[in-house]
Amino acid sequence: MTQLNESLAIIKRGSDELLIEQELIDKLKLGRPLRIKAGFDPTAPDLHLGHTVLLNKLRQFQDLGHHILFLIGDFTGMIGDPTGKSATRPPLTVEQVQENAKSYAEQVFKILKPEQTEVVFNSKWLNELGAAGMLKLAATHTVARMLERDDFHKRYHNNQPIAIHEFLYPLLQGYDSVALKADVELGGTDQKFNLLMGRELQKHHGQPQQVVLTMPLLEGLDGVNKMSKSLGNYIGVAEPANIIFSKIMSISDELMWRYIELLSFESLDTIAQWKRDVEAGANPRDVKVAFAQEIVTRFHSRTAAEEALTDFELRSKGGIPDDVPQVTLNLESDTIGIAQLLKQAGLVASTSEAFRAIEQGGIKLDSEKVTDKSLTLARGVTVVAQVGKRKFARITLS
Repeated sequence: MTQLNESLAIIKRGSDELLIEQELIDKLKLGRPLRIKAGFDPTAPDLHLGHTVLLNKLRQFQDLGHHILFLIGDFTGMIGDPTGKSATRPPLTVEQVQENAKSYAEQVFKILKPEQTEVVFNSKWLNELGAAGMLKLAATHTVARMLERDDFHKRYHNNQPIAIHEFLYPLLQGYDSVALKADVELGGTDQKFNLLMGRELQKHHGQPQQVVLTMPLLEGLDGVNKMSKSLGNYIGVAEPANIIFSKIMSISDELMWRYIELLSFESLDTIAQWKRDVEAGANPRDVKVAFAQEIVTRFHSRTAAEEALTDFELRSKGGIPDDVPQVTLNLESDTIGIAQLLKQAGLVASTSEAFRAIEQGGIKLDSEKVTDKSLTLARGVTVVAQVGKRKFARITLS
């Protein structure tokens, strides 16, 4: 396989769609580092594994010698990306944007190489655009074109309001590509409309059009919804090693392969062998352990990964009986509070009793003491809950 074909195979691994492949081949043949853009609106201060699907691909581009433009949308973040939203998002304050942007910048270098990464803020050029420039930009597209977007289309036909400034968001994201002269832009599958807007505006400005590479959206711990901190189904990259490890171990055996496909740096041959081993009767837990150690090592260290494994095994054996009653709770929403969990599982008579037990240190989940009365758990998770010394239940949230 030629070097070009090897590079193309690495770029395409785990991706959803490449538009347009021949254009990427032509750009790779130029023999210079390509300008690879990815934008992040600083709407939340913490990165989770869902974000790293994209970050891992950026790192692969760096390993191939390319230059990353890590765009923090401090200007567009004050508008709010309407992608996938059924209602207008409240804008962030300047202070919120700046604080969240600082946190992003600190965390991304757990994955990206600083010497090949340029952190840019789109307020630099969008503030200079001015009213006249904004009107000129808005004139490049029609309302009908904007309503082709699925989320806008649904809101329009459901008589849900769409604010004028939301139409500006994809235009501004596209203009970022013009300002940065991006060769390639990456984004989630839900960003396709915005990414293609960059191609159109570059063409309008007489620039070579960027290649668009979309990446799949990672499901959260519930195996249903996109990983999201607001849903409580996330694994944060800055969380303690033992928390990351135990959360990965809590995912279903089926979901495990999805996580490995999108997050593991192991070779495709190795992953294929793991699947064959499991099909032949090997315990999928062993694969999950190897994957959990890989992720913890990436964000902490090999020593931390070994300690997390030891901690997990000790907690797994921490006095939990073999005949723990099985309880399945059918949730009406995506998450459930710890007090309701214990009440519905029949381990306490009331939520007030649950809160008192937490205050007294009498509640454990998977042998770990619960101290946070506001703790929530996401659909799809299975935990062993313990109240006092003798009440146990293995609870599955369905």
